[in-house]
Amino acid sequence: MCGLLGLLTSGGTSEDAVSRVDQAMHCLRHRGPDEHGTWNDDHLVFGFNRLAIIDIAHSHQPLRWGPPENPERYALTFNGEIYNYLEIRAELVKEHDAKFFTEGDSEAIVAAFHYWGEDAVRRLRGMFAFAIWDTDTRELFIARDPFGIKPLFIATGAGGTAFGSEKKSLLELTDLIGIGTELDPRAIEHYTVLQYVPEPETLHKEIRRLESGSFARVRPGEEPTFTRYFTPKFPAKPFAPGTEKARYQEIAEALEDSVAKHMRADVTVGSFLSGGIDSTAIAALAMRHNPNLITFTTGFEREGYSEVDVAAESAAAIGAKHVVKVVSPAEFAAAIPEIVWYLDDPVADPALIPLWFIAKEARKHVKVVLSGEGADELFGGYTIYREPLSLKPFEYLPKGLRRAAGKLSERIPDGTRGKSLLNRGSLTLEERYYGNARSFNDAQLRAVLRDFRPEWTHQDVTAPIYAQSRDWDPVARMQHLDLFTWLRGDILVKADKMTMANSLELRVPFLDPEVFDVASRVPLDQKITKDTTKYALRQALEGIVPHHVLHRAKLGFPVPLRHWLRGTELFDWAHLQIEESGTDHIFDKQAVVKMLNDHREGVSDHSRRLWTVLTFMVWHGIFVEKRIVPQIQEPVYPVNI
Repeated sequence: MCGLLGLLTSGGTSEDAVSRVDQAMHCLRHRGPDEHGTWNDDHLVFGFNRLAIIDIAHSHQPLRWGPPENPERYALTFNGEIYNYLEIRAELVKEHDAKFFTEGDSEAIVAAFHYWGEDAVRRLRGMFAFAIWDTDTRELFIARDPFGIKPLFIATGAGGTAFGSEKKSLLELTDLIGIGTELDPRAIEHYTVLQYVPEPETLHKEIRRLESGSFARVRPGEEPTFTRYFTPKFPAKPFAPGTEKARYQEIAEALEDSVAKHMRADVTVGSFLSGGIDSTAIAALAMRHNPNLITFTTGFEREGYSEVDVAAESAAAIGAKHVVKVVSPAEFAAAIPEIVWYLDDPVADPALIPLWFIAKEARKHVKVVLSGEGADELFGGYTIYREPLSLKPFEYLPKGLRRAAGKLSERIPDGTRGKSLLNRGSLTLEERYYGNARSFNDAQLRAVLRDFRPEWTHQDVTAPIYAQSRDWDPVARMQHLDLFTWLRGDILVKADKMTMANSLELRVPFLDPEVFDVASRVPLDQKITKDTTKYALRQALEGIVPHHVLHRAKLGFPVPLRHWLRGTELFDWAHLQIEESGTDHIFDKQAVVKMLNDHREGVSDHSRRLWTVLTFMVWHGIFVEKRIVPQIQEPVYPVNI
């Protein structure tokens, strides 16, 4: 788990380019405080900050490796972990008599690439963003893991191609590669609707993200070519009669195997623990490999916004030592600028702030944590996935009658029972569902955005994804969409950024190819029922997860944002952010102030919309106006915990 930065120049590597890459690595220091290294040849510069987890004394990067006839043919930088690296190394030794000089997973990647070519990425179980430079062919190969657990930003201009773990490092090199820093108005509108910037966009027009499940090839002076190597599919068929228990066992065994491999480390591994089934399952399985496991949870003092008690009960039930961090409103507000700096692009999910605090606390005890991200997308865990069941009667209506129901809903006053049902029932799945985040509708956008463009809709993002799943059941289509939108745009961004901000490695055992394989074959009636979500997973976890959690509704790390924006905790802070922000050309600030006042008076709950705008304003103040200067501490940790 580390931070990487690379520059492939068009005209040759200069001393200035090497120095600039080395300097730009400083803003990635939190991702790898244990070691720092650079390497360059006549066209490429690699920079690397290491968080040493496996083979601590060796496996230094940038790594050089090659076959016996050319032992330094390749140079590698790699962020992440390969959990089946031992099996890959053994297979390469058996098949090709491959030679290894460390005990780590980095060599496994580059050796696999040498012997298997691009197919190597399909055989890796792990989270990764890596770059391999072939000094013979003068070609750079860049790849990212199937689900987008680890980030990778990329930008190409006349001066070459730069790529790195965080966008802020590329912003340090824009003049070298010959790109501008203009913001992308379409990405801003997408962010305002979705509360995150969807891949491959970023808020900077000329910087993009290498998409999840993709790799790129690039040569000096040329544009990169991109290839998708992994597209998740849900080929679910009904379980054959009498096979249910065997299928549940298959799910449990796949998850247990994944957790076992995710426990591989030369440092202490802990686990995040909320009050839900996903993190509890991971922690319970991890206890089988480390009986001294430490679990971590966070919450708030306000009733209804804390799972501390449930998590503590779960930790006691599985026998884990438990650590709790309670976050006050004052701590919450004070941390916002620093957290937004770590994010690179704004993510308007308030849950990332308590996540930052619990990661900070966990780093005092461990260097690696496991977490339950991905279970909802794989097994059907979101309550919204039950919506197709409630809207089923609308499918039997003629199209004209469905549209008439939608027109009728427009005349019904807001807050009236049945208005939302009529409206959503009048729409197709593609029209109504664009992921778990829905911040502003068109009317609200028109009131707030200075340059609202109605032709830029969520369907810019979702239509190509929906096109891949036309013949699937509606819940599978929603899961598939969330894998490409909500999961990689919000869930995994906050997981990576908030833990790495504290030099803590987070591992997500649900997002494993073998677990996905069994999850993808779960039929609709085993995901969603009229009474519950994740039905098959809950059945599979009988006897693993304590009973008080097994059938409990999802809550996560909830934040009392609605209350705080109405009270003394955040109202004055929010008003000041709006007043001082230099975003008048983007937002109608009077309209935003009205939203804030209406929210305080209880006219409407604008908390999510306000948080979306406020997070952007803080981001703009840091990265564009330079008005806000967060105080980023130098990370100082022991090498081993």
